[in-house]
Amino acid sequence: MKMLLVSAIAFATVASQVSLAQTPTPAMPPAPDARVKITEEYARLVARDTFFWAWPMVNVYNRRLTFKDMPNAGLMGGIVPVGPPNRLSMLTDYIEPQERLVACPNQDVVYGFSLLALDQSPIVVQVPDFGDRFWVYQVVDLRTDSFADLGKMYGTKPGFYLLVGPNWTGKVPKGITKVFRSTTSTGVLIPRVFQDDTAADKKAVQAAISGVDLYPLAEFDGKMKRRDWAALPKFPSEAQGEAETKWVLPDKIFDVLPAVLKDAPPLPGEAARYEQALAVVAAAQKDPALKKAMIDEATRADKDLVEPLLQFRNFGVQLPHHWSSVSNGAAFGTDYFSRTAVGKSNIFVNKQNETKYFYQDLDGGGQRLNGARRYTVTFAKGQTPPVRGFWSLTLYNQNHFFSPNDIKRYSVGTKNKSLKYASDGSLTIYVQADPPAEDLRGNWLPAPKDADFSLYVRSYWPESAITDGSWTPPAVRTAEGTTIGVKQ
Repeated sequence: MKMLLVSAIAFATVASQVSLAQTPTPAMPPAPDARVKITEEYARLVARDTFFWAWPMVNVYNRRLTFKDMPNAGLMGGIVPVGPPNRLSMLTDYIEPQERLVACPNQDVVYGFSLLALDQSPIVVQVPDFGDRFWVYQVVDLRTDSFADLGKMYGTKPGFYLLVGPNWTGKVPKGITKVFRSTTSTGVLIPRVFQDDTAADKKAVQAAISGVDLYPLAEFDGKMKRRDWAALPKFPSEAQGEAETKWVLPDKIFDVLPAVLKDAPPLPGEAARYEQALAVVAAAQKDPALKKAMIDEATRADKDLVEPLLQFRNFGVQLPHHWSSVSNGAAFGTDYFSRTAVGKSNIFVNKQNETKYFYQDLDGGGQRLNGARRYTVTFAKGQTPPVRGFWSLTLYNQNHFFSPNDIKRYSVGTKNKSLKYASDGSLTIYVQADPPAEDLRGNWLPAPKDADFSLYVRSYWPESAITDGSWTPPAVRTAEGTTIGVKQ
């Protein structure tokens, strides 16, 4: 009898557990409760956090808004490629020092630029026959993450390629080689075509770039279109000041944020972050005092958190001799810190297998680089950056733009045919404001007089020694007796 009683109790317990297990658990709320009061302190907290992680997406989205009503592609100020979404503007030579739309421009390639609006139309991208010339098309989404592989390192063949948005379900026409799908509707495409510094190559590159183009799918006819990029119209310059155009404004960011987040659906794990930000923005739309507090907090975040990231020494993987780098360029995902840091200091970087970048603000002794002193960068024999594409050492002023100089030289590297190597096979670059001795001037990289500057190594199509970290740049050394106009 006792055993029967125990068995009955055990059966009842199991039945109860089964019953509880079958009872559906109430669903968790998908978002914050809109009825709950949001305090100013909480709104400030969310505003500060959101301003930081959304900064790069707002940066790109605002570029699209700025140029959406342009009648056609052209050159702003006669020097900067701009245009309405889904239209390409292409230079015919290196970009000029006056450019202010994108920090850290490149003086080794002929650039193109296009904003993408894939919600308006899929885009056909033309790839002409570049022969042996190095080229790569950078294609990034609203997060500045790459979503297409087009370039010499991929063995991309001449032809037509299609970029489509996240929701496109149309038919791919005959003649399209490959389709690349973005997770966002807004993006950027930047062709880069290598050009050396000789007059002959400046002429030769024109045939290649005439076939670089993109256009809405409706215009695709299977025939390679040719463009005379030298005939682009010129528009007045809107650049102001010496710093990069300010694309993210603290007093405007919360107005555009809902559209930005709609364009870039949350990555895994981001849904709660999105809902939190949108709930506070919605509350601020009904409460002017709350919105004012959020703008104030965003203004502080801009100054305290984002502005310092212009300086390379404040972020990145730290390397020997005070160089730094990042290993997830154009593949940031949810690495918010690196994405915003790169966005602030040098937005639109390529993926690491396309280009590896090295940043430097300091000399070998840890002192800020400044044109009041002379420096040398010496690559030992066989130790220039190991690449299959090209490499360069570029100098930027304190705002990360070129510092105008009499010889109009802003970078040295593969493109330069006048570099002189020492008898031991080493290569020394002389970084200073005043010219070195006459026989060294081919290796001179002019610096701004008495002003801070930064150095930047680009390695396009890097070999494994660069990508695995076994090669890093040499120290930037202060030459003895090299202080200019400063008493030792």
